Amino acid sequence: MPEETPIQTPSKAHPLSAAQTLSTTKPLTAHAGFMHPASRIYIAGHRGLVGSAIHRELVRTGYSTILTRTHRELDLLDAVAVSAFFAAEKPDYVFLAAARVGGILANSTYPADFIRDNLTLQDNVIEASRNAGVKRLLFLGSSCIYPKLCPQPIKEEYLLTGPLEATNRPYAIAKIAGIEMCWSYNRQYGTRYLAAMPTNLYGPGDNFDLANSHVLPALMRKTAEAKASGAKQVVVWGTGTPRRELLYSDDLAEACCFLMNLDEARFGSLLVEDAPPLINIGTGEDVTIRELAETVGRVLDFDGELVFDTAKPDGTPRKLLDVGLLHSLGWRHTTGLEEGIRRVWESEAVREQLAKHAVGQEP
Repeated sequence: MPEETPIQTPSKAHPLSAAQTLSTTKPLTAHAGFMHPASRIYIAGHRGLVGSAIHRELVRTGYSTILTRTHRELDLLDAVAVSAFFAAEKPDYVFLAAARVGGILANSTYPADFIRDNLTLQDNVIEASRNAGVKRLLFLGSSCIYPKLCPQPIKEEYLLTGPLEATNRPYAIAKIAGIEMCWSYNRQYGTRYLAAMPTNLYGPGDNFDLANSHVLPALMRKTAEAKASGAKQVVVWGTGTPRRELLYSDDLAEACCFLMNLDEARFGSLLVEDAPPLINIGTGEDVTIRELAETVGRVLDFDGELVFDTAKPDGTPRKLLDVGLLHSLGWRHTTGLEEGIRRVWESEAVREQLAKHAVGQEP
């Protein structure tokens, strides 16, 4: 099932206390923007890396009526159930962060699952949002929607200008379909749906399963296990030369809430007739996989050797987003890469999860 599927509470709304959900890195902040603090806000995928960060940000900034459901409470692959939920709860705003996600191995092993589940759940949520009269929807995608070899940094206008990276093409095509669906609904029905494409993400809610994880959590787990076992080497897939941009999940959440709170003129400027309603979210900075692995080793205090398994695929050579549009609206990231990795490593939940993996247990 989708890793970041629907999400959370047993009740209609989820007004958790700050003590239960807040990140310790940012103070409580009074809300300011388009969304009223009493607005009914649904987060699809609130238990995933992205959705949980958005939930923390909404709580931190004073929103009191946050709608969530666990997968057991609401299966986003069930169109009838999704429609009934929207009809009953009548959300004003929707963050569509639910998705089946994973790294190279997961995408290669389960391509049918990735395209089928992502197409289905996003179609269900977007259609139900229209029927329920949702005021604004933010559809979360991924930078893998862009061509494998497109110019760097990647501008929004480069969408559909070349072949995709083969290792995650089914997932990317599903996300491209979601962008097109938002655009089509805006044109036909007058909806206000925006698609945000984050760069590679990491954070406290990440997935550390080596069969399904992305590069940074995989490196953190491998390094933690090597340190715990006294091993002198960490094996890294590929050559170590591809470059990756990485964004801390709480920064992404802040950007998402910033976008949803734009005044109508600036939000409307992103929803034009002749271009997809698309905006990149990232840092505008990248590092090589080797540099990333070295940074992880430094944070985790591992002084062993990095060994690069060149028989394994590298994936896309470089993915650096052009974030000029987002910067022009007034938002920039604030968490540096090493600082972000340190925050993840110092998270008690992550340390416990990595420790369990290190002794062969499931978290």
